[in-house]
Amino acid sequence: MIAEVKPTATATLTLDGVEVSFTEGETIYEVAERAGREVPTLCYDARLEAFGGCRLCVVEVDGMRAPVASCTTPATAGMVVKTTTDAIEKHRRTLLELVASENRENEVDELRGHASQELKSLLDRYEVRGGRFAGRQSGTSNSTDDNPFILRDYDLCISCYRCVRVCAEQEGDHAITMMNRGFEKQITTEFNGILKDSACTFCGQCVQTCPTGALGDRKAMRAESLPGEVEKTRTVCPYCGVGCSVDLLTKEDRLVGVQPAMDGPANEGALCIKGQFAFDFVQHEDRLKMPLVRDEDGELHETDWETALDRAADGFKKAAGEHGRHAVYGVASGRAPHEAAYTMQKFIRAGFGTHQIDNCSRA
Repeated sequence: MIAEVKPTATATLTLDGVEVSFTEGETIYEVAERAGREVPTLCYDARLEAFGGCRLCVVEVDGMRAPVASCTTPATAGMVVKTTTDAIEKHRRTLLELVASENRENEVDELRGHASQELKSLLDRYEVRGGRFAGRQSGTSNSTDDNPFILRDYDLCISCYRCVRVCAEQEGDHAITMMNRGFEKQITTEFNGILKDSACTFCGQCVQTCPTGALGDRKAMRAESLPGEVEKTRTVCPYCGVGCSVDLLTKEDRLVGVQPAMDGPANEGALCIKGQFAFDFVQHEDRLKMPLVRDEDGELHETDWETALDRAADGFKKAAGEHGRHAVYGVASGRAPHEAAYTMQKFIRAGFGTHQIDNCSRA
């Protein structure tokens, strides 16, 4: 018996003078975003539970005494919401001034991470610069953490908690957390140690969600001084059969970094340590550019593809001829497309008459 699927309840509210519909369970922020309203935020990541910490997304709701955080306030039928008023915009500008005054710098290279330009974009949008509230600063950079992947520049931290939440909610690692309060508040690992001694798997999720560049991609940052503009090219990670979508970062003809695609259907912004950081092989001086065959002198020598393929075919024939068809075993690569996997199994089954074929993805 097929269970009856009940339609999701919908209702309407008034958003900046326009009646819009919404689905039960949506927040005001989600409704506003879908309606094309640019409500600013620094602590929001659509993949995470709403936190309501930055207070930039506050809106006015008729009947409520004070503005409310739109990311944590459920939409209800009949609501009258104003996302932009003089008072709200003044509130947002003041908050941004406070943030800008506390940070060591507010303009960082986009190579630091996917979301690293969010603060700068908001400062430009509201024409805000630091200085008016200049004074004591919080956050202490961890210069002793010598890991090769993640820069921990906490002088730029605004305690949005996104890195901590993505580590816990998306990765399930719980490798980092917050300690202390006020100006002593700090992102930390257990016992305030280095990342290599923590539960960190170096997936890079914390880097890519950071809106200020306080956490940075050290490998990509090596290219900050290289000439050329950063260009992004969408492709699929080659490391396994999951099919994670990634954006390759290039400067001129050089690959300088990798970022996860936040809208990737297989990964939704997540990557493993290999997909995130293991790209140096692309331009490594030891990477093979031509096929090699071993000559009578016992050494490997460069040759053309026809010669190499003929040599490989002769080797298969010799093995099967001397030891029988079960002397050949095929393992298809999870990095190859379906067509290549199909060809591989036909090669073993039809070519050698054996079912000794497997795929590394099955492991």
